[in-house]
Amino acid sequence: MSKKTLIVIGNGMVGHHFLEQFTVSPAAADYDVIVFGEEKQLAYDRVHLSEYFGGSSHADLAMGTLEWYTGQGIQLHLNEQVTGIDREARTVATPRGSYQYDELVLATGSYPFVPPITGNDRPHCLVYRTLDDLDAIRASSKGARTGVVVGGGLLGLEAANALKSLGLAAHVVEFAPRLMPVQLDADGGALLRSKIEELGVQVHTEKATTAIVEGEGARLRMNFNDESFLETDLIVFSAGIRPQDALARASGLEIGERGGIVIDNRCTTSDPHVHAIGECALWEQKIFGLVAPGYTMARTLSASLNSDQEAAFIGADMSTKLKLLGVDVGSIGDAHAQTPGARNIRFNDEQAGHYRRMVISEDGKTLLGAILVGDNSHYDTLLQYALNGITLPENPETLILPESQGGAPALGPDALPETASICSCHNVTKGDICGAIDAGCSDLGSVKAETKASTGCGGCTALLKNVVDNELEKRGVEVSKDLCEHFPYSRQELFHLVKVNGIRTFRTLISQHGKGHGCDICKPAVGSILATCWNEHILATDHVPLQDTNDTFMANMQKNGTYSIVPRIPGGEITPDKLIVLGEVAKEYDLYTKITGGQRVDLFGATLSQLPEIWEKLITAGFETGHAYGKSLRTVKSCVGNTWCRYGVQDSVGMAIRLEDRYKGLRAPHKVKMAVSGCTRECAEAQSKDFGVIATENGWNLYVCGNGGMRPRHADLFATDLSDEELIRTIDRVVMFYVRTADRLQRTSVWMENLEGGLEYLKQVVLEDRLGIGEELEQHMEGLVGTYQCEWKTAVKDPEKRKRFREFVNAPSQTDPVQEWTVERGQRRPALESA
Repeated sequence: MSKKTLIVIGNGMVGHHFLEQFTVSPAAADYDVIVFGEEKQLAYDRVHLSEYFGGSSHADLAMGTLEWYTGQGIQLHLNEQVTGIDREARTVATPRGSYQYDELVLATGSYPFVPPITGNDRPHCLVYRTLDDLDAIRASSKGARTGVVVGGGLLGLEAANALKSLGLAAHVVEFAPRLMPVQLDADGGALLRSKIEELGVQVHTEKATTAIVEGEGARLRMNFNDESFLETDLIVFSAGIRPQDALARASGLEIGERGGIVIDNRCTTSDPHVHAIGECALWEQKIFGLVAPGYTMARTLSASLNSDQEAAFIGADMSTKLKLLGVDVGSIGDAHAQTPGARNIRFNDEQAGHYRRMVISEDGKTLLGAILVGDNSHYDTLLQYALNGITLPENPETLILPESQGGAPALGPDALPETASICSCHNVTKGDICGAIDAGCSDLGSVKAETKASTGCGGCTALLKNVVDNELEKRGVEVSKDLCEHFPYSRQELFHLVKVNGIRTFRTLISQHGKGHGCDICKPAVGSILATCWNEHILATDHVPLQDTNDTFMANMQKNGTYSIVPRIPGGEITPDKLIVLGEVAKEYDLYTKITGGQRVDLFGATLSQLPEIWEKLITAGFETGHAYGKSLRTVKSCVGNTWCRYGVQDSVGMAIRLEDRYKGLRAPHKVKMAVSGCTRECAEAQSKDFGVIATENGWNLYVCGNGGMRPRHADLFATDLSDEELIRTIDRVVMFYVRTADRLQRTSVWMENLEGGLEYLKQVVLEDRLGIGEELEQHMEGLVGTYQCEWKTAVKDPEKRKRFREFVNAPSQTDPVQEWTVERGQRRPALESA
């Protein structure tokens, strides 16, 4: 039987999510799938669009890859606009041809609304919606001093942040009397305005623009209806969205009075073979402008096409938890108390800059809505009360009061019903999490992988962790922080004990705070802690028994029992003379030679007894150990920066060398990698590193806690436009806080995800010095920098340490006669099989 054809028009976030759901469903086997995307790029994450100005590329924001589409058998037509739909013939037309369909999905999204203002089409009047739009904004910002965003809603404030990140003096013009009028009331809007203006963005409310004309002191002038004006070099319209329903309208589908493609509960239009999902769809006179409802529609439609008779879209919660220009904003349910009989409870701390409002039912038992500005720590609890109809406490005001004023603790996981929504982006309930744990998931990471919870916007991370830990404990799985059976402490607690009590040996630590003789878990961990605290040589007498093989011999053991040698090449910069030395050494010892991904040279195949000899030659030539064997700083990758590159705006090589020289030798819970890019083209791939630095015209943007390991993660933007000294100080603090508080073998990415409060808490600790330890962290780092030693230089000069590298007592230079080799591509490598 021949396959049917399913065509999807639109390759945005919702369209892509539908494909993810449908391609793994049974019905996928019955269809050939064709996708049309109007943009030239694959579907990308519009929720984090502003990160494009912080150095993210389309690849960073992409929802999938071309390989994924090919692997699913999907015919992908990018940069091909559908111009018409013939519903009778069941065909769609594009400039390149006509295509037949059996089922058609409209995921055309929305377009930005541009108010009908005279002059709105002048040069440098732009919109904020696509990557092409952002490229246009960036181009327009060249030579500009000021920029104005028309619209003070969510997207408008995101756009203002983007203009600010481009170095412009940013203004926001809003027609309503307050910012975010849909989500906030007058008091909340006033506080948000004051906080945003403190950050350098000027806000103009109750302003109606009558015309945009040529400016006198700038490119443009905005004339307002109160006869005032504002001159600017750039205008970005972000005044809301409108459903992209032109195709549906032209084809005769039912359209709402104010736009939008009318759909039923199964996401089907007035034509049974045409469906609509996302921001183009109108359900019960409502357009849903958030991604989570669009994802729910996508899942509903996929189930419907699989003949699931119970599949139904019944609306979506429009609660939002945001951080706008660094300011917490939350809005839940009926935030404006429109329900008959609704009552309000408000808490307003002008000194702290916190505003909270609860909207409760007339009988005081149900939370109908809430508004939060300045502090979202109460959001998760309030959201669960609202979504699940949990009866409010006798004194409901305790839910928004600070604990010092009688505030109640956060809602515990046991109070949530099985149907409680934990992750709205992927529609993951508490019941789904419990099911994943019952099916074998035994930690937070595996639950995330199984359910996709907290892999969307990430706003539910803290709540998810609480639920997972609680459910594991209820099933008798102890959520223990103990390092191992020998120490009833976490790594963080052991670090504290070592540092505060001045403990310098494992023997002292275990005798005073542990039991037994230690194991392969605690010994290397304690060795790392001791090295971080006191910076003694790793082969000091008391430290040697703690190390694994690689650290013991200061080289990575390979599969055939030989070792690799990786000298440090800071920033990837190397002189011709040093390159020649590496070649000569490799040739003399017949070592396999490879350029690493971190801009270093790896020499493979040295025997144990050869290591000191080889390092002696390298050290004489000026090389240092690259610590490729340790849980420490590995590399600081760089591009060539403004020294050579015509796009570079800062000296990325110089900064990379400075960072590598500063942090080399630092022992950490896991290996650490850094990178420095000289411009936002990001040739050094800084955002895939634990610490990534990207040059701006005003300094450096710092990204933290990314990695390229088994679970790749892009780093998060941490601070912008830092001077050289500010950058160093900020990295010092983050690195030392990580070293002190992370778990054993915990990457920076996982560490930050498990921090209570995540990225925002880390910012408070580092940038705002919330814990008052900033200076202490800096001093600790200075101490480590001041006591650095090249471990190999120390080892080759110490006869006792060199003895450790003898393979045979009676023949110290003898090589291992057992190794079998072969030659491939001109170099010696281990034979895969015995002859």
